[in-house]
Amino acid sequence: MTTSLPRHGGDAPPSAVPSNENEEIPPSQWHDRKLFFRHWLRAPGVTGAMLPSSRAMARTMGTVLEGYQSPTVAELGSGTGAVTAVIQQRLRGASPHLAIEIHEEFASRLQKLYPDVSVVNQSAADLEQILKEHQIDSLDVVISGLPFTAFTPQLQSDILDAVVGSLNEDGVFATHRYVGAGYFPAAQRFRALLESRFAEVTVSRPNFGNLPPARLLTARGPRKSPTT
Repeated sequence: MTTSLPRHGGDAPPSAVPSNENEEIPPSQWHDRKLFFRHWLRAPGVTGAMLPSSRAMARTMGTVLEGYQSPTVAELGSGTGAVTAVIQQRLRGASPHLAIEIHEEFASRLQKLYPDVSVVNQSAADLEQILKEHQIDSLDVVISGLPFTAFTPQLQSDILDAVVGSLNEDGVFATHRYVGAGYFPAAQRFRALLESRFAEVTVSRPNFGNLPPARLLTARGPRKSPTT
């Protein structure tokens, strides 16, 4: 069963959503970093990273929203909200923004920080059902912070199937991969899954503003019937 956290009245704190494009995304607080690290110690295969995405990486991931007027967006693995801030900055409340986060502590904190976001404490593999419950027909953009290379083959496949089933025909899926991780079997398997489910997959240059450095993977043209 999907658990949607209640929204809180009032505006997001001024530091959460910058007022214009030139302002800095707020830095991750030490509390966020310690919280992230603690969850990673408990379940590294679920959290995937020791630290949240940097401001630089969050901005890079947000570039997939460029060119849209008011896209419907789902964010997978929102964590402590680094990418959430960028999405909210661009959307300005003009269109739906779902944030799906499996850790209850992360999800609860995220809803308090971003009251205009529909935060769902649920697995990303349930994305299609979550859309139905929120009366959303399809998505324009899915941005993921999930640690796909730490997932089992089945979970990788289940989540990507849910993403493809949720995107419209011109939809875009974006995720990140740490530099050097592409040589590992799990990353190669995930890349193959992406290429079987999307018409186009591109990989960016390394973003050295993240720790560890990471690349943006962007997939366009979802295929409802995966190729082999």
